[in-house]
Amino acid sequence: MSDDGQHGMTLIAFVGSVFSPYYTWARRAGQADPENYCALNVAIYSKGASRWAMTERGKQSCSRDAKEFVIGPSSVTWDGDSLRIQIDEVSTPWLQSIQGEIRVWPEQLFNFSVPIDQQGAHRWGPLAPSARVEVNLTSPNLQWKGQAYLDSNEGDEPITEAFHTWNWSRAKMKDNSSLVFYDMAWPDQEDKLLSLRFTPQGQVEAVPSAPVQTLRKTGWQIGRRMRSDTPVSVHEQLEDTPFYQRALLNFSYAGEKLLAFHETLSVPRLLSPVVQAMLPFRMPRRA
Repeated sequence: MSDDGQHGMTLIAFVGSVFSPYYTWARRAGQADPENYCALNVAIYSKGASRWAMTERGKQSCSRDAKEFVIGPSSVTWDGDSLRIQIDEVSTPWLQSIQGEIRVWPEQLFNFSVPIDQQGAHRWGPLAPSARVEVNLTSPNLQWKGQAYLDSNEGDEPITEAFHTWNWSRAKMKDNSSLVFYDMAWPDQEDKLLSLRFTPQGQVEAVPSAPVQTLRKTGWQIGRRMRSDTPVSVHEQLEDTPFYQRALLNFSYAGEKLLAFHETLSVPRLLSPVVQAMLPFRMPRRA
């Protein structure tokens, strides 16, 4: 998010894209090599310049090692001090270009990972819960600086095997700590909640959970909730899809009024035949 609050961006680099219909079809056929289903998801939230891209690439167009991940014409590189993201993508559905460079400077690196499902087959952990970002795009023409967050997810199976619904949020506190709620729910099972604070000194602290606050459903009628000491309001709806939503929320915790970056995933919606039929139009595949 930009320091002036006018711009936002989300970047996700996938190996074995969890939302890919092509990967799903390959798994069903017993021919699913995750290296053959890579993508760089770019979502830009700027008034008048919002764009979204997620073009999937096969293994002949991708490569990775300890310092670099190449996805077709785009790449993610660690240079020892910062993460450099070179973007050369085409957005859908209007086929507008997204080109330029993003640099992310971690304020503190973490070596932390924790299971997030009931069986321990999926793991999550922030690499840099608090960071600075510099955006220099030529298409659209955007240049800004702000705060950033960098994390990692990995799994031994498709997310559809382990999850039903999750609500995730991240907020920056007054002392520059990052507060994360990872709130997962299953039918007829006990909820699982991670309530963690990542300090500027590199500590990971389990903190008391806040009460559940239910929000109004999205335009696509996805139910969502947030942990907060007081009722929650939507500051800005960033993304609203049939199975996934992303928003900025106003909430409170431990006496602080905070702004959260919040996401909800509905796996039953993702698995819907209608949604699966729609995905290729939003997520094209290139060699």
